[in-house]
Amino acid sequence: MEDVTYKSFRYICKKYGADVMSTEFISSEALIRDVNKTKRKMTLFEFDRPIAIQIYGANIDSMVEAAKVAETFQPNYIDINFGCPMKKIAGKGAGSGLLRDIPKMIEMASQIVKAVNLPVTAKTRVGWDDNDKPIVEVSERLQDVGIQMLALHGRTRQQLYTGEADWEMIGKVKSNPRFKIPLVGNGDINGPEKAKEARDISGVDGMMIGRGAIGRPWIFREIKHYFQTGEMLPPPTVPEIVEVIKEQMEQSLSWKEYEKQAIWEMRRHFARYFPGVPDFRELRIALLRAEEHTHVLEILDRIVDKYRDTRVDYTNMSLK
Repeated sequence: MEDVTYKSFRYICKKYGADVMSTEFISSEALIRDVNKTKRKMTLFEFDRPIAIQIYGANIDSMVEAAKVAETFQPNYIDINFGCPMKKIAGKGAGSGLLRDIPKMIEMASQIVKAVNLPVTAKTRVGWDDNDKPIVEVSERLQDVGIQMLALHGRTRQQLYTGEADWEMIGKVKSNPRFKIPLVGNGDINGPEKAKEARDISGVDGMMIGRGAIGRPWIFREIKHYFQTGEMLPPPTVPEIVEVIKEQMEQSLSWKEYEKQAIWEMRRHFARYFPGVPDFRELRIALLRAEEHTHVLEILDRIVDKYRDTRVDYTNMSLK
């Protein structure tokens, strides 16, 4: 996820049970122009592995060259983003925009597979809109040109992130007898019970969790525990959450060149870490406005003092 799956967040997610991760998606055009900021996104760490470098773009030649550059950073595999629904991406024929030109999508995947020695995977959506859901055929064709794993978000591009993910449609891909590669499902996983429901409906080989992990990186551990035991782990206390935030922030501070960049990087997470805590608005605003590490620590200490014995219930946490 853009501006989310950077080093500090990946570190915390890995600590709490994420098995496989991906970098933020990388613009193929920026990469072949040797843009330093883009290359910095591809810096990998031992804790990351296994990890993919994820690339996107509308031009086949540029995507092939970008895949070759990404390979030099030694990820475990290369992932092609055919799923981003945002207008600035899809509107230019990249991401889910390629669902409107399936032959080009398949040719792009084929050329990238031939150009690199690493495994190549892809992520996409079930279709462009309710009248255009070609994913069963598309998944076969991606498999046939060498894509080794497919991640599938259960919405159309037109839906963006509205409505509900269609796990039955994901299940149609999985149950297709011609489809043999691993299928990873994605969409609306906000806790262990939803994860089990989605797995039971679809039969997927794995699950990709994005928005559900922001402010709740231990969701991976919770789901694994529920699958293994049928029991829900108790929700974390406020002091436990604060310790996670501090650790994530330390990772950001160690990685970013300037302190303010590290704090700004954390703001999206600050906004999600304490859902449903009563009378929290003032403290949340303070966190979102803080620009210095010491100031953030002071606010976190105030939070612990006020809510020391409070457990935070993520059951009804919104993914919006």
